[in-house]
Amino acid sequence: MSPGTEGPTEFSVLMPVYRADTPERVRRAAESSTVEQERRPAELVVVRDGPVPAPLQAELDRLARELPVPVVRVDLERNVGLTAALTAGLARCRHDVVARMDADDVSYPRRFAVQLPVVEAGADVVGSSMHEIGDDETRPLALRRAPVGRDEILAVSRRRNPLSHPSVVFRRCAVEAVGGYEHVPLGEDYWLWARLLHAGADVRNVAEPLVGYRVTTGAYERRGGLPMFRADLQLQARLRGIGHIGFLQWAVNVAVRAGYRFVPTRLRELAYRAMVGAQRR
Repeated sequence: MSPGTEGPTEFSVLMPVYRADTPERVRRAAESSTVEQERRPAELVVVRDGPVPAPLQAELDRLARELPVPVVRVDLERNVGLTAALTAGLARCRHDVVARMDADDVSYPRRFAVQLPVVEAGADVVGSSMHEIGDDETRPLALRRAPVGRDEILAVSRRRNPLSHPSVVFRRCAVEAVGGYEHVPLGEDYWLWARLLHAGADVRNVAEPLVGYRVTTGAYERRGGLPMFRADLQLQARLRGIGHIGFLQWAVNVAVRAGYRFVPTRLRELAYRAMVGAQRR
């Protein structure tokens, strides 16, 4: 809906699911982003990224039958990865405004009531701050503060990802105008935001934490090692290639990530939380 158009904007929620997700958390994610919302979406688009265990398949079938919000199923025969799964799901969304949801996170009830008016006022992408949560979602582990305002978002984007992917609502037409999701190992979202910013899109964050981001056992351990650093190098090369960062910022970013990927896990956790502005509760 363009600014000034009468009536509320209808929107889709896009949620990919794959074999490692659990039925309980998928249901929690689905319900929190639909029936528990003060402003409900018009549909939930669930992308099953390849075969899943029988209990998870049964849960997906139950959600399609029982949720009062329409569920659109996109069942992919094989696991194609997040980038391709999101692209397939976007093609099935009926609405231009799309909210991302991860299958093990929690959307807080005010999420879309806060974000949709910002989109309706003209924004192309709107993210938010997030809480890190564990098994008990009522006891946040840390707060990830999102940069707010275009100048801060731009400045942060030259050092790290300025938006938290599980928190965003975006206009599909703006995303498609810069080429949509492109495969960049472990960085498809950061690369998308950088291209949108480079193209002059209206990219925003709200300061309020609107999502509970699930931090699982071993999450920070998996962020280390040579494969992760190689992915960093590929993304930084792309950012430099479009002129989003210069040589000096590229060198600083690579040096920071080289240290981060190869330190002990506990130090990596502290460093990552500091980098993304997370404060322990």
